[in-house]
Amino acid sequence: MSDTKDVFVPDVGDDEVEVIELCVEVGEEVEEEASLVTVESDKASMDIPAPFAGKVASLNVAVGDKIKQGDLLASMEPAGASGDAEPTPEPEVEEKAEETSVSSASSSSVIDVKVPDIGGDENVDVIDVLVSVGDEIEEEAGLITLETDKATMDVPSPQAGKVVSVEVKEGDKVSEGSLVITLEVGGSAQAEPAKSESEPAKEASSAPAHSSEKEIEVTVPDIGGDTDVDVIDVLVNVGDKVEAEDGLITLETDKATMDVPSPEAGTITEMLIKQGDKASQGTLVCKMKVAGAAAQSAPASEPKAAAPAKADTPAPAPKAPPVPHHPSAGERTKSGKVHASPSVRRLAREFGVDLTQVSGSGNKGRILKEDVQSYVKYELSRPKMTPGSSVGEGSGGLQVLAPPKVDFSKFGEVEEVPLTRIQKISGPNLHRNWVTIPHVTQFEEADITDMEAFRKEQNAIAAKRNTGVKITPLVFMMKAVADALKAYPVFNSSLSESGESLIQKKYYHIGIAVDTPGGLVVPVVRDVDQKGIFALSEELMEISKKARDGKLKAADMQGSCFTISSLGGIGGTAFTPIVNAPDVAILGVSKSEIKPKWNGQDFEPRLMLPLSLSYDHRVIDGAVAARFAVHLSTVLGDLRHMLL
Repeated sequence: MSDTKDVFVPDVGDDEVEVIELCVEVGEEVEEEASLVTVESDKASMDIPAPFAGKVASLNVAVGDKIKQGDLLASMEPAGASGDAEPTPEPEVEEKAEETSVSSASSSSVIDVKVPDIGGDENVDVIDVLVSVGDEIEEEAGLITLETDKATMDVPSPQAGKVVSVEVKEGDKVSEGSLVITLEVGGSAQAEPAKSESEPAKEASSAPAHSSEKEIEVTVPDIGGDTDVDVIDVLVNVGDKVEAEDGLITLETDKATMDVPSPEAGTITEMLIKQGDKASQGTLVCKMKVAGAAAQSAPASEPKAAAPAKADTPAPAPKAPPVPHHPSAGERTKSGKVHASPSVRRLAREFGVDLTQVSGSGNKGRILKEDVQSYVKYELSRPKMTPGSSVGEGSGGLQVLAPPKVDFSKFGEVEEVPLTRIQKISGPNLHRNWVTIPHVTQFEEADITDMEAFRKEQNAIAAKRNTGVKITPLVFMMKAVADALKAYPVFNSSLSESGESLIQKKYYHIGIAVDTPGGLVVPVVRDVDQKGIFALSEELMEISKKARDGKLKAADMQGSCFTISSLGGIGGTAFTPIVNAPDVAILGVSKSEIKPKWNGQDFEPRLMLPLSLSYDHRVIDGAVAARFAVHLSTVLGDLRHMLL
């Protein structure tokens, strides 16, 4: 017959605290000092530990409850109370501890005081040092104050004594185990020898774990911001042995096909995804066993590991804040350090406030509740211009009528054809760009007669040398665009998230619209200004082939400064291309045509190339756009201008 003991809430330093997490479950075996629940006050988050080892018989609180000192927290069956427990090893440790205690009780000693368990956080800021060398302190007196992104807490003294040395200073970074002070204690140093006495046993119990296997979960990594991506192939099965970087599954977005690699070598134990599923960043792919080298800190017994495992589970996603995240939060420089209490952080989360943007008025720059409220009032009161104004009812943007519902079958035979994947994705983006960017299109013509003669001449030379490279007019346009971007840097920029400044780019990456069977994609050619005509021709042939084969990766279509959309191989005299945000301009190229041009004495036939330059009028003035178009026309008319 097992006995149960009640566990009550200890001194938590406040009248009431809120239970924010249950770290154990009924029936779970826990060790002494293992966390039972996590509570949060307006000053700190803390765990309430088990006062003794045993089995949880009942939990008397739930997440969200308010508790105070003396409230019933749980009931536990102490270890050794049931018949199948073996209590023999514990008395031996106690006897050793008592012997050590007797031998050291009469003498003073110097002990090291280190940072205790602080919830797994590392490199935590020391914001205050509360003691100095020579201070006489009591047990549990605060030594230093630490601040994580969740809480502010004091590191207490484990015993009463005299401070011999202080090993940290304000502004330092510490983690669990970092040395804080050395403390001279008198007649109470028995805990340290007892600890060293039991250390070999602890090391011996954990030694086998070094060579054991561990099971890890493999998730989908960053895939360029795409969500709900199709799983088109599963490359492994349960029981397969894989090496690091081996492909596990194949994903296909509207722009690219990519494999999700294995992070380590190991054996697949469970597949959690199948062909046809949708996946996003963080989606669980599989579980696998890998050689465990990181198990050194794992406890020897499974019951002890149960509590930390539960504490490591991610917290539920916070509910949508009543005020959306303001775009200016990404504008100002973030310091990386925020001093605020958990209650202030919770208030900031509720209102969608990025605390790195708030100036604190409290002691040492600490952010107070009033600072958050003032920031929200200010942000709501000032006018805003964002790169993509919201479009929809009640959002201050466009409010359009819904399209009429028409039964087309009444008028004749119809067939419903689904949109391609690329059309489904690109359609909303094109619509957003069209309705949120004030487009203006500047039309111009370039005389490419001499350029075409030079191109054909170089292709004839390359054919004789069997280089396998064919120069197209597009590569000359890319070089001309890079030259124009240098001459007019405003075209090589993007509007900031707040809409109040420009992000000026110092690189020259150009997106090239490629027509594929699945739809239009825009791979990016990088550092166009640094590459020659033949190098660009080779790269253009390569990415065009990858695009048509559906082999482009997400990274191949990111980072453009400017886009070129060429319909010259099809036809047309001009068109209005849609700006590909976050770029601020796009060049449309139509079919070249022989036209009579006056040379001052008579008309002569010249090969003219129509250019259509669309630009974001919020960023680029009409006069600047006209000069940019003329610059392009001039360079294409005489390539020697690029040398000036």
